[in-house]
Amino acid sequence: MESKALVVEGLKKTYPGGVEALKGISFTVNPGEIFGLIGPNGAGKSTTLRIISTLLKPTGGYARIYGVDVVEEPLKVKEMIAYLPEESGAYKNLKGIEFLRFIARLNAEGSEVEEMLDYARRLSGLGERLNDKVSTYSKGMLRRLLIAATLMRRPKLAILDEPTSGLDVLNASRVRTAIRRYAEDTGAAVLLSSHNMLEVEYLCERVAIIHQGLIVAEGEPAALKEEFSARNLEEVFLKAVGAWES
Repeated sequence: MESKALVVEGLKKTYPGGVEALKGISFTVNPGEIFGLIGPNGAGKSTTLRIISTLLKPTGGYARIYGVDVVEEPLKVKEMIAYLPEESGAYKNLKGIEFLRFIARLNAEGSEVEEMLDYARRLSGLGERLNDKVSTYSKGMLRRLLIAATLMRRPKLAILDEPTSGLDVLNASRVRTAIRRYAEDTGAAVLLSSHNMLEVEYLCERVAIIHQGLIVAEGEPAALKEEFSARNLEEVFLKAVGAWES
């Protein structure tokens, strides 16, 4: 089996009307690694994640998960991944624990369902609130529930699109803790996109900065800050795209 969790090579995507969302990007993600894809809105982050998740077909290039091509063998890929879009929801009339049980039963049976639920309880950190209806949850609580539902079946590659978008500091911190705990517990890879570069700097071992469909910088946060003589990833990005004003 391929030693890399994810290999993206020369990936391109042109939408109808000639809009080039991706212009040939390449990067890899290692097992056990949290890898961040960062950049402004419209840079190509979500398009990249949707291709890797088998929801979109690329115009050119390829993406392979543990050596399995996302276009040629999408069903096999889906067995290894879990994808959480930025805009996602849960059944509001179910209790949190009922929603988790519903998702678990779609992916397992018997004792495996209870094992998934136990793990989801720990990941969510929602405690007794799991016994309340989802309709009573704040946005942060809902996101924590969805993160737990996404990760509880322990995918080899978790794909998270803007996992903390719109959350307050407390809930964003709890989501980051759940993501890091998952990677540490399972040794699985995590690919996440975010426009919050300071958050990614804190969470990710390596990052790629994408701008106008191209990767303009890639590496460990500390190495990128040194390369660009920057105090943080936000400054790295501004300098990498030629938008830095000293």
